[in-house]
Amino acid sequence: MSEIQPTTRRDFRPKRSNRNRYIAAIALVGALLLTGFIFRYEIRNLSEQMTGAEYSGDGSTIVSIFIQKGDVGTDVARKLVSAEITKSYDITLRTIYAVNPTFFPGTYKVPSKISASKAISYLTDPSNSVVNRVTIREGLRISKVFKLLSEATGIPVKEFQSVSTDLKSFGIPKAAPSLEGYLFPATYGFDPSLKAAQVLQILVDRTKEQLISDGVPKTKWHKVLTLASVIQSEARQTQDFYKVSRVFQNRLKINMPMQSDATVSYGVGGATVATSNSDRNDPNLYNTYIHPGLPIGPISGPGAVAIDAALHPAAGSWLYFVTVNLNSGETIFTSTYAEHQKAVAIWRKWMIENPGWNG
Repeated sequence: MSEIQPTTRRDFRPKRSNRNRYIAAIALVGALLLTGFIFRYEIRNLSEQMTGAEYSGDGSTIVSIFIQKGDVGTDVARKLVSAEITKSYDITLRTIYAVNPTFFPGTYKVPSKISASKAISYLTDPSNSVVNRVTIREGLRISKVFKLLSEATGIPVKEFQSVSTDLKSFGIPKAAPSLEGYLFPATYGFDPSLKAAQVLQILVDRTKEQLISDGVPKTKWHKVLTLASVIQSEARQTQDFYKVSRVFQNRLKINMPMQSDATVSYGVGGATVATSNSDRNDPNLYNTYIHPGLPIGPISGPGAVAIDAALHPAAGSWLYFVTVNLNSGETIFTSTYAEHQKAVAIWRKWMIENPGWNG
């Protein structure tokens, strides 16, 4: 009888090389799926551009699009399609929801006929926003401010003049005869869509911010700005702002006329601080030679230093000052009239040595 041989069990386990290929294949598929998920919007955009559902390329003509405060995704999508920047409202809105960008108000320059993703990148890049920049220097009169604003924005001076008469709408004190002094000197960037009244309101609001930050109650806004404007027009060097403030406040305290030539010049429409006897005898309400106390309103746009000086004058007993060198701004402060006359003599000598100076 032959010996029965045991049955050999077949090993069904995959060989190591097959198993490694199987794992690698699964990993590859996973990586492709993950990559597809990460770039799903780009892949979909590319597909939609290839099928003509979206614009392709880098765009053609540059157009302006205005994003208003409070605009949401549907508003932005509608504006992009209406301006022919993007092709499909649905695709544009879907892309906005996917990217979830933050849109800031303003006017933006964007190429027309581009993809939704490109359009959104333009609207979220601050360098594409359009602003009209202008610098308003301290001490400028309102007429000069209007001219600078007009040059920067393209809005006619007459429009600024017209809207500026509605003082109540700007929320300034009733005592103010005009917006003079309430247009804060600074550098501004205005959106091209703004109207004249909106531009002026920005300057007025900046003045209010300064007064509030300085702790000035609204009941004293007009008085502080009026005094600060005279200081701004009379002082030359920063340290002298506080001394000039003390001179005027010392005079006001003893009911002595301010006798500021800057107020006289403003009242007669003069272009310089220098005034004549006729100017100083003009009865207008800005003439502080004739009328006691402060003028009826500011005579220029005071800056932060002038406002601070009005609130915090230097300590001193001075009642007079005169700028003896109009080039350097050197100013002499004195407490008696006799001392003041000596300083005036120095100024007159300087004027003789510098003919043609018009103040």
